Amino acid sequence: MQSNQQLPDVLYSAAQVRDLDARLIAAGTDGAQLMQRAARATWRALCRRWPQARVLTVMAGHGNNAGDGYWVAALALQAGWQVQVWAVTDPAALQGDARAAYAHASAAQVAIQPWGEHSALAGVVVDALLGTGLSGEVRAPYAAAIAAINAYPGPVVAVDIPSGLSADTGNAQGVAVKADLTVTYIGLKFGLFTGQAADHVGQVVFDDLQAEPAVLAQVPPQARLLQPASLPPLAARPATAHKGQYGRVLVIGGDHGTGGAALLTAESALRSGAGMVTLATREAHVAAALTRLPEVMASPTRSANQLMGLVEAASVLVVGPGLGQGAWGRSLLSVAASSAKAQVWDADALNLLAAGAVALPADSVITPHPGEAARLLACSTAQVQADRASAAQALARQYSAVCVLKGAGSLIAAPDGRLAVCAQGHPAMATAGLGDVLAGLIGALRAQHLDAFDAACLGVWLHASAGEGQGREGRGLAASDLIPAVRRLLEEHFPCQK
Repeated sequence: MQSNQQLPDVLYSAAQVRDLDARLIAAGTDGAQLMQRAARATWRALCRRWPQARVLTVMAGHGNNAGDGYWVAALALQAGWQVQVWAVTDPAALQGDARAAYAHASAAQVAIQPWGEHSALAGVVVDALLGTGLSGEVRAPYAAAIAAINAYPGPVVAVDIPSGLSADTGNAQGVAVKADLTVTYIGLKFGLFTGQAADHVGQVVFDDLQAEPAVLAQVPPQARLLQPASLPPLAARPATAHKGQYGRVLVIGGDHGTGGAALLTAESALRSGAGMVTLATREAHVAAALTRLPEVMASPTRSANQLMGLVEAASVLVVGPGLGQGAWGRSLLSVAASSAKAQVWDADALNLLAAGAVALPADSVITPHPGEAARLLACSTAQVQADRASAAQALARQYSAVCVLKGAGSLIAAPDGRLAVCAQGHPAMATAGLGDVLAGLIGALRAQHLDAFDAACLGVWLHASAGEGQGREGRGLAASDLIPAVRRLLEEHFPCQK
């Protein structure tokens, strides 16, 4: 997902946006006027995106999405463009404002013809087929129409939401349009920013259609979109700052063969501003740790007894990277689980938690990927991905912890119901070790006095934004590439000194 504008930081469900629309109409804004504003917003956005274009094809379905499309067609014809509309639904079946929009386009002499599977697309294609009210999988003839749009090599703009994409989950309902540009209105839909949305929405442009802020304020949003202007703040440091003020992060992990995971976590915590970092790991990894990270106190840890003193001295525990699920990992995790210190659990700590080996302490952050989330919820990965918001919120409630559900459109859920979404990221981030870096980053932010939810939100945004920046260089991104990039972003947004 890309956006060239600062989007609002509030996200709504499909039902909430319909509620907002109804409230605006009840407050005196005519529905036809809202439709015309939406069409003008779409027209402006597509002209900005493709300034040399002069040909438009509108794929019109039913409901208000079709109405928006007919108005866009009329605007394009008025501007001198070559315009055609393929009506996938018989326009005679349209009602209300959508029927009036069709009548206006017809009166303006827009060429409107029934769509068939051999109907040719040309120029900029406007997807005005299906809106947020779709329930169930896309059926004929819309599935074929969407397939034709997706096979078209030219530019595609979606009206409000790509047809077939769920506004609530971000998943394709059988099939969904893959747009280059999505122009959405009144309230940002949650489903534009998680699940499969990144493969479908393209650039997102938002227009509130001149909605009264007082009306919008009547509906509390479902979630927050993490944006630079609304990130949890990390305070600047006084000139007299010393290491003891910014916590001691204890990283617990690195069984035989997986020492690199714990090293990445320790380096991430150190470079993200923790005052001190200790690494409790297998003795075989200590030499490598001292060579790579002489600033980190690497402690060879053979047993739970050796770990207890390290836990007592720490302010934040980060548990799980490379921990393994054998006797060594289980014994170390049991010590962490009995501590009241702030904690971040990742990787094998989550797998052992799912197996019932331990209980999660209070004031913790868990960072599962979808597979780990499925094990924690005793369901399938497909079920987690089918409704990521519900899965993240269920985990937060079940474990009384802040849950970071990783993946495209990472989610941060708190036990009290707060939900945040991060839309940053890059496909080059599909590589090993990034979760270890994130765990260390969140641990460092906790050590610098952010609470669990704020540390998770800021950590996820920094991590994803760093990955997005590094990912522009292409394939071959290594997890350690993110660590200096996160440090630069921290200084850019939250300078260490005023």
